[in-house]
Order: sequence, then C-alpha cells, then structure tokens
Amino acid sequence: MNRIFLFLAIALMGSAFTSCVVLSPKKYKALLARQDSLNNGWSESQLSGSNLEKAVTKLRRDTADLNGRLNELQGKYDQVSGNYKKLKTNSSTEISKLSDDLKKREQRLKEVEDVLRKRDEASNKLKEKLQGALLGFTKSGLTVEMKNGKVYVSLTDKLLFPSGSIVIDEKGKQALSQLAKVLKEQPEIIIAVEGHTDSQKINNLGQIKDNWDLSVLRSTSVVRFLTENEKVPGIRLTATGKGEFQPLEANTTPEGRSKNRRIEIVLSPKLDELYNLIKQ
Repeated sequence: MNRIFLFLAIALMGSAFTSCVVLSPKKYKALLARQDSLNNGWSESQLSGSNLEKAVTKLRRDTADLNGRLNELQGKYDQVSGNYKKLKTNSSTEISKLSDDLKKREQRLKEVEDVLRKRDEASNKLKEKLQGALLGFTKSGLTVEMKNGKVYVSLTDKLLFPSGSIVIDEKGKQALSQLAKVLKEQPEIIIAVEGHTDSQKINNLGQIKDNWDLSVLRSTSVVRFLTENEKVPGIRLTATGKGEFQPLEANTTPEGRSKNRRIEIVLSPKLDELYNLIKQ
C-alpha cells in the first residue's frame, strides 16, 4: 500500500509540475519502470490475498469436516461405551447367577456322593453278613461279591437243582433259608433273582422248551421258595431269566458250562433318596 501512495504522490507531483518541469528521458523511463513495479506489486498483492482467502476458506471447510467426523466418532464412542457398560453389567449378573448355580450343583453333588457312600457302606455290611451266614456253602459253589454298589450271591445249579430240573433240592433249600434270614433283617434291600444257563440245547425236558424257559423257571422257583416258605415279602423280589446270554466263562469246557449254569441273587439298597436328588 505504501508503494501505491508513493506512486500517486509522484503522479500528482508530476501533473502539478508538468507545466514548469521538463523530465529528462532517463528520469521518465525510471518513473515508468517504477510505475510498472508498483503495478506488479499491486497485482501480486491482490493474487496473494485471493490465494489467502481460498486457503482460509479451505481451512474452514476442512475444520468443519473434521469437527463433523469428531462428532461422529464421539457418538460411536458413546455408543460403544454404553454397550460396554451394559455388557459389563449383564456379565456381572450372569457370572453371579452362574456362580450361584455352580454352588448349588456342588452341594447337590456332595449330597449324591453322600448317598452313594452310604449305599456302598450298607452293601459292604450286607456282604459281610451274607458271607458269614453262607460260609458253609462256599465249597458247594456259592460266592458272595460286590460289584457296582450291589451284592451278588451266586449259586451254581448243582447247589440248587438236580440236572435239568426246576425243583430245588434240600441242600439248596438250606442255603436259601440262611440267605432269607439275612434278607428279612434288611427290609431296605431290593432282591432280583436271575436265572442263567449254558449254551447247550435242552432236550426231552417236557414243558421246558429251551434255555430261556429253564432260566426263567429256575428263577421263579427260587422266588417262590423265598416268598412262600421263608416269608420274604414278594414286593421286594423280581424274577428274571437271562438264558445263555450272560456267561461267566466260555461254554467250551465242562467246567466253564458248570459255572455258567447258576442262579444269581442281586441285592441292592433302595436308592429313593438318590432318585429324589436326581429329580431335583
């Protein structure tokens, strides 16, 4: 701007003194050069101002865009933060609920373990009583053992029945009478009588058609003796026939077939308490 004022001042002075001052060509050219320089400076100043305005406008536009993006990001952040807080609250609730459920399950498991422990203790005591009561029959093929919390009294067919018969002989009755004495002292014991045979086919046995018949009829003979002769409540007993399909040994030898022909009396404590826990 100073250059412009200077140029105007010189121009005015030039017009005032034109009538009385005569410029030399050299000075005149110098003034023209000075004028061109001032004009160029003015144009450059205008161009610089225009560029500056454009830069300011662009900067304002970029600032507005940036503010818009910042507002958008702030909104997304607020949403994510809210979701996180909600998730954290829900997670804490779920964790608390799972923790309570786990404690309940642990308590239930402890109760079940206590019931099973009591069952095993009762079964062991029953096994010891039976072993003592039936000690005299062990040489005749009677065994007492415990498996899976149950007591198995196994009597070979030669101890109970004549060959091919379903009628219990006297020695067999003695063994069952001793067994019944222990069972009547243990009213909480459930009794399952299972008949087993070897794999040889049945021939000429009248009403007995096959090994299924033989195993079932021998089982019912034992149940009938225990209920009718020894007064063991029938509600406690179950009679089943397994035929030849649950052998103890291979049926390829006389010894193996002899062990497979047997009556198994399976004794198990009532597990009402356990079943109730499972239902819960």
